Amino acid sequence: MIELAGIIILGILAQWVAWRFKIPAILPLILIGLLVGPIASEFLSTDGSKWIEPMWNGNEGLFPGESLFYFVSLAISIILFEGGLTLRFSEIRNVGPIITKLITIGSLVTFFGAAIAAHYIFYLSWEISFLFSSLIIVTGPTVITPILRNIPLKKDVSAVLKWEGILIDPIGALVAVLVFEFISVEGGGEFTKTALIEFGKIVLFGSTFGFTFAHTLNFLINKKWVPHYLLNVFALAAVLGVFVLSDAFAHESGLLAVVVMGMVLGNSNSPYLKELLYFKESLSVLLISILFILLAANINMDDLLLIYNWNSLILFALVVFLIRPFGVFISTFGSNLKLNERLFIGWVGPRGIVAAGIASLFGLKLAKNGVLDAQYITPLVFMVVLGTVLFNATTARMFAKAVGVFLKRSEGILIIGASQFSRLIGNYLEDNGRHVVLIDSNQTNIKLARESGLEALNTDIYSETLEDNIELNDVGFLMALTASADINKYAIEKFKDQFGENGSFRLITVDEMNDPENSPKEGLFSHTDDFIQLSEVARKFPKIHETEIESRKHYEELIEKINKDEDIIPLLVKDKRGVLEIISSNNKAIENVEKGYKLVYLGKRIK
Repeated sequence: MIELAGIIILGILAQWVAWRFKIPAILPLILIGLLVGPIASEFLSTDGSKWIEPMWNGNEGLFPGESLFYFVSLAISIILFEGGLTLRFSEIRNVGPIITKLITIGSLVTFFGAAIAAHYIFYLSWEISFLFSSLIIVTGPTVITPILRNIPLKKDVSAVLKWEGILIDPIGALVAVLVFEFISVEGGGEFTKTALIEFGKIVLFGSTFGFTFAHTLNFLINKKWVPHYLLNVFALAAVLGVFVLSDAFAHESGLLAVVVMGMVLGNSNSPYLKELLYFKESLSVLLISILFILLAANINMDDLLLIYNWNSLILFALVVFLIRPFGVFISTFGSNLKLNERLFIGWVGPRGIVAAGIASLFGLKLAKNGVLDAQYITPLVFMVVLGTVLFNATTARMFAKAVGVFLKRSEGILIIGASQFSRLIGNYLEDNGRHVVLIDSNQTNIKLARESGLEALNTDIYSETLEDNIELNDVGFLMALTASADINKYAIEKFKDQFGENGSFRLITVDEMNDPENSPKEGLFSHTDDFIQLSEVARKFPKIHETEIESRKHYEELIEKINKDEDIIPLLVKDKRGVLEIISSNNKAIENVEKGYKLVYLGKRIK
């Protein structure tokens, strides 16, 4: 009982430590697992026992017999299903050819390059070498996001790394599953007619069951045949049921089935998809916390000693400094990415949770079945996972500065609220070379923003996912433009340090309009215009104009004239180089205004 409780407590503690110090959770999880497992048995326990013993002598420990395999399999099925839910086919089209090439050509380079390296460095069989290479294809957003969260980068660079991690997770898992199935069938991977038939059955049943039951679950949910309070647990039961059922028809096809099920369901139009995803994310955090402490603790010192040599360092160096960069350079050849951006993407490639989890499962199963060299899979993959996470966590920021992709000043603008006037302002800023992101919980507003060519996120400011969005790393200005004064104030308070380091602004309230002498320094545009006034002007005159400024005095006269006209609202000042400054409600933010500058305003033209 103490061991079971300890695993959960230590797992959640590791997650908290990862959040507090902004590092990938996999790092403290595996280190804790190694500490309570092989390190404790070798150096800390007087009797040589582990503090947490997942499986010992086959029939003893927390998970005697086959139960550890069963638990790991079920846990990974849920994690892979959740990964499949995040894969949107529309996003593959939108992120461009660079991402497509990275997850295809780049994956092939890693698949063959790492297999050749493992075969000739460790003299592993070709089957195990290719299983190893398939497992280290995946990177994963859970390890990339914490590393890049505090590195301000151009949007394109962040987007490439983020979407590569999201898209390659289920794809890499699928490749690993298929390689494992080929090894498992008929004589440890011997290419025979029977092996080919078994391999075909795995692909057929896995994809068929996943596709069919995804549509069935979606139908039941949309018809509201499942009560809302049972929705999440019903979906969980369905995932486990599909995994077990598919596995019964074709041994080891369950993992493929849940990946396909997640992909199909993730691309459906179910209104409950977001709710399912939130539940699965929470469940995945718990399972990951338990799983990796268990798997790391289950490693023995003998396994670690297998890779305690120079060969491991050579293999790691080839994966990090040759295979990964070569795959990136081949995949980005002819793209609009600059050389320094390609160098940085090639440098950052931490392996994640899916790689370590599936490696442990497959390594245990193949070793139990007596497959040659199977004992190398788990320690080698764990070495790559821990090494790449540690390497990138400590060097990514320094390397970004060295190659010149580190943004010295974040010029992007985050707009809270995507109403009509927010979209008008956003489009003007985009047309003038600024990266603009709008967020709103109103799906209609988000749809209209995207149709106008703006980047828009359907979320709210209370969501933790916004803080993890590495594509907002170049944002340094915050504008809160919602109808709610409370939300605007909350947005400033919550995000001013992360997204508003160069300036945080919000619309003024009715009370502040009635007391112009005490207009707040973060107030936007003028002391006479709130959300209602902006909305009305945008409805009547949906156009942003520019007018020449002759002098500082002329600028002040223009502002005074505009404040007396209900159909005109001042927004920005553009200098001779095209640099924009936001006008505040107290009109004190802009100090230097001279001839050649332009006043940017919303509404009817100034006569």
